[in-house]
Amino acid sequence: MMQWEQLLSLRKQGDKNKRLRIEENETRLGFEVDYDRVIFSSAFRSLQDKTQVIPLSKTSFVHTRLTHSLEVSVVGRSLGRIVGKEILKKHPQLQNVYGYQFNDFGAIVAAAALAHDIGNPPFGHSGEKAIGDYFLNGNGKRFKNQLTEKEYQDLVDFEGNANGFKILTESKNGVEGGLRLTYATLGAFMKYPKQSLPKKPTTHVADKKFGVFQNETDFFNEVVSELGLLTRNNSGYSRHPLTFLVEAADDICYTIIDFEDGINLGLIEEEIALEYLINLVKNNLKKDVYSKLKTSQDRLAYLRSLAINTLIAEAATIFIENEEAILKGAFSEALLDRSQYKAQIADIIKISVEKVYQSTEVMEKEIAGYTILSTLLEVFTTAFENQYLGKTRQYDKLLLKMFGSDLSQKPNSAYEYIMECCSFISRLTDGNALQIFQKVKGNL
Repeated sequence: MMQWEQLLSLRKQGDKNKRLRIEENETRLGFEVDYDRVIFSSAFRSLQDKTQVIPLSKTSFVHTRLTHSLEVSVVGRSLGRIVGKEILKKHPQLQNVYGYQFNDFGAIVAAAALAHDIGNPPFGHSGEKAIGDYFLNGNGKRFKNQLTEKEYQDLVDFEGNANGFKILTESKNGVEGGLRLTYATLGAFMKYPKQSLPKKPTTHVADKKFGVFQNETDFFNEVVSELGLLTRNNSGYSRHPLTFLVEAADDICYTIIDFEDGINLGLIEEEIALEYLINLVKNNLKKDVYSKLKTSQDRLAYLRSLAINTLIAEAATIFIENEEAILKGAFSEALLDRSQYKAQIADIIKISVEKVYQSTEVMEKEIAGYTILSTLLEVFTTAFENQYLGKTRQYDKLLLKMFGSDLSQKPNSAYEYIMECCSFISRLTDGNALQIFQKVKGNL
C-alpha cells in the first residue's frame, strides 16, 4: 500500500537531503513554489495562444489552453483541500508528526493541474495526432530502422503528457532539472505513469496513454521510487492518488466549459443547453434564485457555477470513499466514471462532440494544423539529419539557427535530434507554427 508521508514528498531534483514539511517556510511552502514556477515558465505562457477546442478562433472569446489550465487549477485546489481535510482526520499523524496541513493537498493538486497541458503541441489534440501520423505514415517512417521499438513508439504515439514531463524536468541551457518541482507535484502530474510499450495491456485508466519518453526514464524511475508508487502488471506503475483529483478537475472543466464555449459561439442552442445543465444540477437548484435571473447569460453562468460545484463535491466524495483502494493501486477508473451523474455528463459531452468538436470551424483548422505540423517536422528533421550525417546545406544552417540549435553540438543519436525537433515544434503556439510555416513556404 502507498503511504501518504512518502506521496507528499517535498524533495526536488538534485536534493541530497530530505526536505521535511515541519521545517518549511509557511509563507513560501514548497508546493506553492511549484505553482509559481509553472505560472512564470515560458512553456506555460505559450498556452495563451494554443487551442483548447476552437483553433485560431477569431469569432468570440473561447478558452485557450491557458485559461482552461487556470480554471482546472482552481477546481483542483478545491478538490485537494476537501480531500486533504478528510485524509488528515483519517491519518492524524500526517499533521501531528509530520506537520502537513489540508491546504498542502490543494496546493499539490493545483500546481499539477496548472501544468497538465504544458506538453500539448499546437492545434489541440489534432496536433498530437499530426506528429504521430508523420512518423507512422509520413516521411518520418524513414527513421524507424534507426530507433528501438520503444523510441519509435514514443514518436508514432506522440503524447502531450510525456512531453509535459520532459518540459517540467529536463535540464536545458544550464538550468538543472527543469522547473525543479517537488516530487509530490510531479507524481500528481503523471496521469499515465508508464512507457509507450507495452501499449494498453489492460483497461486500467492509467494504461490509456503513456507518460514518459525514453530519454526521461531514469529520472522518472527516481520520482516513482521516492513516492513509493506500486508496480502494476509489468506495464507501469499505479497512479499517485492525487492524480485522480487532477484528472477529475480537468474532466469537470472541459465537460462544462467546452459546452459553454459551444453555446457562446452559437454552435449549441441555449434552450437545449440550459435543459442539459438543469438535468445535472436539479438536486441542488434553488428555484427561487434561478427564477429571478432574467437573461439567458445569467442563467447559464448560474448553472455553470452550480454544475462545477456539484461535480467537485461528487468527485471528492468518491475519492474519500475509495481512498484505501486508491492507496492499494486497486482503483482503476476515473473518479467521475463512478459518479451518479455519469449519464448527464455523457449527454453533455455527446452534444459537445456533435456540435463543437465536429463543427466545420474546428475540422477546417485541424486539417490546416496537420499540414502545418507535418511540413515543419519535415524541414526540421531533414536539417538535423543532414547535420548528423555531416551533409549540412546552407538552408539547413538557416533552419537550425531559427531553431536556436548550437551548430557545433552534434546530436548523439537519431532519437535525440528527432525528439528535439518534436519538443521545439510542440512548444510553438498556434500563431508561431503558422508564421514559421509561411516563412518555410516562402511567404514573407
